[in-house]
This record gives sequence, C-alpha cells and structure tokens, in this order.
Amino acid sequence: MLFFPFCDNRPMMFIRSLLFLFFLFFTSNASSFKQTYVIHTVKTNTKDIVSSLLNSLQTDSNIQDDNDFALPEIHYIYENAMSGFSATLTDDQLETVKNSRGFISAYPDELLSLHTTHSHEFLGLEFGIRLWNETSLSSDVIIGLVDTGISPEHVSFRDTHMPPVPSRWRGSCDEGTNFSSSSCNKKIIGAGAYYKGYESIVGKINETTDFRSARDAQGHGTHTASTAAGDIVRKASYFGVAKGRFASGMRFSSRIAAYKACWALGCASTDVLAAIDRAILDGVDVISLSLGGSSRPFYVDPIAIAAFGAMQKNVFVSCSAGNSGPAKSTVSNGAPWLMTVAASYTDRTFPAIVRIGTGKKIVGSSLYKGRGFENLSLAFNTTAGGGSGAEFCVRNSLRRELVEGKIVICLRGAGGRTTKGEEVKQNGGVAMLLVSRVTEGEELLADPHVLPAVSIGYSDGVVLLKYIAGGGGTANATVASIGFRGTEYGARAPIVAAFSSRGPSVAGPEIVKPDISAPGLNILAGWSPFSSPSLLRSDQRRVQFNIISGTSMACPHVSGIAALIKSVHGDWSPAMIKSALLTTASTTDNRNQPIGDMGAGPNSAATAFDFGAGHVDPTRAVDPGLVYDLSTVDYLNYLCSLDYTSERILLFSGTNYTCPASPGDLNYPSFAVNLANGAKLKTVRSYRRTVTNVGSPACEYMAHVEEPKGVEVRVEPKVLKFQKVRERLSYTVTFAAEASRNSSSSFGALVWISDKHKVRSPLAVTWE
Repeated sequence: MLFFPFCDNRPMMFIRSLLFLFFLFFTSNASSFKQTYVIHTVKTNTKDIVSSLLNSLQTDSNIQDDNDFALPEIHYIYENAMSGFSATLTDDQLETVKNSRGFISAYPDELLSLHTTHSHEFLGLEFGIRLWNETSLSSDVIIGLVDTGISPEHVSFRDTHMPPVPSRWRGSCDEGTNFSSSSCNKKIIGAGAYYKGYESIVGKINETTDFRSARDAQGHGTHTASTAAGDIVRKASYFGVAKGRFASGMRFSSRIAAYKACWALGCASTDVLAAIDRAILDGVDVISLSLGGSSRPFYVDPIAIAAFGAMQKNVFVSCSAGNSGPAKSTVSNGAPWLMTVAASYTDRTFPAIVRIGTGKKIVGSSLYKGRGFENLSLAFNTTAGGGSGAEFCVRNSLRRELVEGKIVICLRGAGGRTTKGEEVKQNGGVAMLLVSRVTEGEELLADPHVLPAVSIGYSDGVVLLKYIAGGGGTANATVASIGFRGTEYGARAPIVAAFSSRGPSVAGPEIVKPDISAPGLNILAGWSPFSSPSLLRSDQRRVQFNIISGTSMACPHVSGIAALIKSVHGDWSPAMIKSALLTTASTTDNRNQPIGDMGAGPNSAATAFDFGAGHVDPTRAVDPGLVYDLSTVDYLNYLCSLDYTSERILLFSGTNYTCPASPGDLNYPSFAVNLANGAKLKTVRSYRRTVTNVGSPACEYMAHVEEPKGVEVRVEPKVLKFQKVRERLSYTVTFAAEASRNSSSSFGALVWISDKHKVRSPLAVTWE
C-alpha cells in the first residue's frame, strides 16, 4: 500500500515521480521483516532528498521474480518540524538508505503513551480582571493539540460571538469517518488525523470502536482541548459532582486546531511528528502535547527534535512530564526548549468516610453521590475469590458466592482501576474500597467507577488490611459503613501528585526538570459522547464532562496560560513566555506553607525535582519584571556542551553548525549544578546568565540567595540597575560546594527583588 501525506498541497508532477520510484524500489535479498522508521535528512529540499534516496535504492536493486518484491510504505514527508520522512522498510532497504546522499540518521517508530469547573478559580483567573480582561481575550491565539482528536459538537467548542477565522491561518478541516469540513467552526478552525505509523505497528484501526478522522472516540483529546481553550459552560458537573459556577478553558477565547495522532494503544512517533509538522505549517501559536515516552537522549527523541523545529518558528510547546512518579529520574520530555509540566492537586476534594467495626474512621475519595452503606460485610483476597490476583480484583478472580452483597477490598496495581470495579460489580459486590500500595502512597484519586467506590491512601490501607487480617477483635469485625460527602473545597493545596514523574532528568541533568506544576488531579473537563467515563465497554453511561487525573491534565492548563501571555505579549519568544511562567511560580500553598509532595507524604516539602520552579501563577506570569531569553543558537551551543557530534547536532540545526570553542552556559531560568561526590577539594562551579528587563524602564534589582545545604553561593554583581525596557544585563553565580555529602541533592533559590517584582530561579545541587 502506498501512502502520500498532504497530497492536496504537493505538485502532481512530484507525486507521479514518487509513484514511479516506489514501484522500482526493491532489493534482491529483501528481509521478510519490515519495520517503520523515522528518517532524518539534511535540510535542503526535502522532496528532492527523498527522490534521491529512493533513486539510490532503485539503482542498488536487482530483479529476480515477483515474489522478491518488497515495496516500501512511505507514510509522511516532514518539512517543518524536521527534515525527512517516515517509511516502513526491510533491513536491506534501511541499509541502502543509510548509505545514500543526504541521510543523517534513522530510528524505529514506537508507540508513545498518553500521559475544569474549578481550576481557573484556584489559579486566580477571574472574568473581566487582569488576564481575563476584554483586551487580552480579544486577540487571536491558536492552540494546536496533538491528542486523540476532538468532539466538535461539544458545548465547550461553541463559536457563538467569535469573530471570523484569522486570515493568517493556513490550516484546513480534513474530512474522514464521521467528520466533515462542516465539523469545524470559528472555534475549532482546523482538524486532521494521522494514523499511518500506528497502523504499521498495530494493524488497521477498527472503525467500529474508533474513527479514521479527527473525531475523538476516547475522550482524552476533548478533555485536554476543553481544559486549554474550552468556552465557558455554566453548571458543568459530573453527575452533579464538582459543580461550580462554570467550566472554562484557561484561555477560553483561543482558537483550537485538533491533530489526532493518538489511538487506542498509544501514539506512533511518526504520526506525532506529522501532526507537529502540520501544526507548524498551519500557523499555530502554541502546541500542547499530553504524551511522551521514556527519557532518552534528545537526538533520538522525536518530540524533542520536532519541538526544536517549532521553537525556531516561534511556537511555544508544552508537554506533560509523565505519570511514572514518585520514582526519581522518570521525567520525560526533558529538552530545555520544551515546557515540561508536573501535576498537582487543587483544593477541591470528594471525601468519603469509611467506618470499620473498631470505630476507626478512614477518609477516602469518591465521585459517588448517592446514599451510603451501613454495616456491610467486607471481602478481600481469599474471602473474595482466593484465585490468582483476587487481592487485586483482576478479571475473573472473584467468586459471586463470596462477594455478592458485600463491600470488596481491592489493591491498586495489576490492572486498571475502573476495571477492578467492573469485576466487583459483575460478581454482585455493592461497593469497592480501592487501597493504594506503598508505591502509590497517599494519593486519593477520584475515578468514574461503575459502582460506589472509595480510593484509600496507603497508610489508612494498612490499618484496613490489619483489621481484616486480625478479625478486628469485636463482633462487627468484618463489616464497614460508607458515607459519601460529595464536593468540598478548601483543602490544603497545591500538593505535587505522587504519580507525577520526577527529576533529575537522565537526558539533560544540566537542566532542572520538570519545569513547573499545574492542576492535574481530579480535573473536570469535556468528554466524548462515544466513550463511557470509565472507558469500559460494559459501562453504558455517557457524560458531557468527566473527571480524570494525570500530567496529561496539567499540560493543557499551562498551554492555555501560555496563550494568555501570548495574547498580552505578542512579540515575546517561547523562551520569554517560559521564563515568565517559571520565575513567577509559587512555592507556597494556600496555608502559606511550602508546597507538599504526596509521593513522600503530604507533610513533606516538594523540591525542584518534583515541581521545577513551583506551581503556575498566571496573574504574576503576565508581569514577570525580568525574563531569560534564548535563541536557536543558544540551544545549539547547549547541544555542543553535551559533546554531541556534528551529525547529531545536524538533526536539530538542519544545516552544518560549527560549535564554538567555549559554548557557554544555557541562559535558562533555573540552575542544575552537578558535582562529583567524594572529591578531596571543595568543588566550584560558575554560571553566567543574562536577564532582559520587561518591567519598568528604570528599575533596580537586588540578589537574594537561599543557599542549598552544603553549598556557598555568590552572585556578582549583587545589584542590577536597568535604565530602559528591553535592556539586557548579565550576572554570574558561583557555587562552592563541600567535598562530599551524605544526601544526593539539596535545593535553594536565587531571587532578584525590586520594588514591584520577585524573579525567582530554583537552585538544584546534585552530588553524583
């Protein structure tokens, strides 16, 4: 099968020449195994490079018989996010490509993973005030979302009272299954679907469960799009739970372009690249990517490479940090030109009270709103099924005669959380207590279960399981009661979610990652009518808004806030917007205490490797005072400092780039200092930074340092005096650290303080 991306925009002569070359493209000793690859080429005329590569393959081929033909499948040609193409090739064909003129590198395609009524209020956004004023909301900003598509009829995407589509928009509304050009409007101004890479790995998409179009069949894409830019919707809720004044995206007046590159089993990197490539060409201002893979060097990271191309076109790219916390060094999307977003709590909770036979009360979390249960028998493991996996309530592990009419206890792990509830319900259980293990900590997720269910943290779970194991010591030893409290506000927040991936970054330990945190736990936003809230096929419920959790939910919050800043400061670079967000982030919660880390316990303070610079503060970010700007050359010099070869740097520059003798320091708004532990002498490191004044014309900033433990920090000069807006001044920070440390890292901050602003940079010192 032959694949031709964006045929409508390519000269017919080129298509015919490619057709001819494709039919000549074979090898005499073709391997029976074929795999899809991303092929990087030099940055000249990409179409000519592809033709040349295919010509070289044809020249090296010998015809034996028809059975030996091994025609390649060309999926996409990339010209904006990077230079190159993706194709399914045999081993022999790949070797021929590698030896062809214009070739840089190749790596196999892979599946990446998909990593609000109250969010805007919690973040201090109020209609008609500051960032949500008439002026900032009237400018046209376009957010491109690469996800599972979009539900165009959803109330969050109405275009009532929106002005005509901006003339600078170059995109289109691609037709496909259950999606026509009329599915777009003045709110959703572009849409497309990318599945060729996915189908080459998984097989053809089953259109009885999904659509080969931009239409969202899962809900994830609709959720992220409405979080970033959904219109104001009054009285939105999940079956009456989480009802506020209204639901709204962070910048509800933004335009949306939906690029569907994620499907039931994930997102093929070739499809994600194609979507980013298209978004850049179409003219988006912000790209939101709630997806990613494992941490890896930037030169083999498709998102890092594509986002570099977006940055060069002045497009801000926001990515989720990943859901592999609280383990260290799990953060993905670690390139410095990306905004990497961790997940945190808001002050909204959904408490449920579990009272066991001893009288002990356990506070959990539940979206169930109905009547409670009194003194029902508990079942767990051997008393619930006894078979393999019964403690986790995996499929077919429970026995109806043991759990019918009872409250069943299930441990997290070994399967999806809502799947466990389905197993309990199908066997006659009336409710479920979902208990976290030590790896999940005290996290209280509120999931859309198919039966009354309560999420319980690890510590309370230990109490509950000891009670079951010991018989309780009373006549009511194996019974429990549950009361559901609905929606409450005012809890301590923000707190970094336990599931949120942590630093330090493996790929770039010189950079503090993640960059920032944003609301990502129990977030209410739009949902697809083709998917149940639990994502279970047996669940026949349909909702307009659903509550889910993940760094996938945190990322679009920052994407929308970046669009807000872009609307106020249209001439700012992506680095300036990122700097504004980082240096104004909050490190204290609504109790004026250090932001907590649920992964280490709710009373433990989060560090820069948990939440980067802190929790996003949109009101302060629009007026940061000073910013740290960066150019393409700055980022290339950073790659030089990593000792990347010229071939690897070529992946980003597209043309030959000569590294300077001394690349210098990346002008990043945070400091990651890596030291060798056990050195005999005190270790000294110095870093140079340059700040740009975007505040008052004449102003003075004084340096204030919160020193990390075991480190002396000196700043020169200690005072920065600006005479005009956009003036740039430099300073140097020197870290003098002890020769050895018992702990692996320590943290502090450098804050530049003026009469009106505090410009804070986190300091993270690591002993290796």
